[in-house]
Amino acid sequence: MSTVPLRVAVVCASNQNRSTEAHYFLSKRGFSVRSFGTGTHVKLPGPTPDQPNVYDFQTTYDQMYNDLVSKDRDLYTQNGMLHMLERNKRIKPRPERFQNCQDVFDLIVTCEESVYDQVVEDMNSREQVTCQPVHVINVDIEDNDEEATVGAILICKLCQCIQHTEDMEDELDELLQEFEEKSGRPFLHTVCFY
Repeated sequence: MSTVPLRVAVVCASNQNRSTEAHYFLSKRGFSVRSFGTGTHVKLPGPTPDQPNVYDFQTTYDQMYNDLVSKDRDLYTQNGMLHMLERNKRIKPRPERFQNCQDVFDLIVTCEESVYDQVVEDMNSREQVTCQPVHVINVDIEDNDEEATVGAILICKLCQCIQHTEDMEDELDELLQEFEEKSGRPFLHTVCFY
C-alpha cells in the first residue's frame, strides 16, 4: 500500500459538473487531484437546448456566474447552474482543458466514453519522455446533479481502493471487474505512457 496519495485527474467535457464534483470529493479525502474538460469550449445549458451558453476555458467560474445572473437569475437558479458554479468557485478559479496540461498523473478518470477517447488520443499523441505509465479509466456518468454526486462517490471509492493496493499494475483489472459488478456500470481501462 502506497503512503503517497495517488495523483488523479478527473475529466469530463467542460470541467463543470461531473469532474468538479469528483474533484471536490477526492480533495476532501486527501488525494492530489485536478479536474479538466476536453472540449474546445465550455458549454452550459441555455434558455433552450439549441442555445447553450458558450465560454472559453479562460473564463472564470465567477465570470460565468455573473453572466448567467445578468441573463436570467431565475432560470439559472432553477436549473441549478448558479449553484454548480458557486461550488466550482470554491474548488478552483476556472475550468481547465486537459490537452493544455503537462502534469503527470498516476490515474486519469473520465466521465464519458467520448472524453475517454479524447484523453487516450491526446496521451498517445504526446512524445513519450519518461515511459511512466498512467492508467486511464472511464466510467460513464450522466451529466446531471444527482448522477454527478453518485459518480463522484464511485470514483472516490475506486481511488481509495487503488490507493490501498499492494501493486496497482497487477491488481487493477480485478478491482475494476469488482467495481463493474457492484455498480452495474461498465468501466473502460487502458494504459498510456508519459
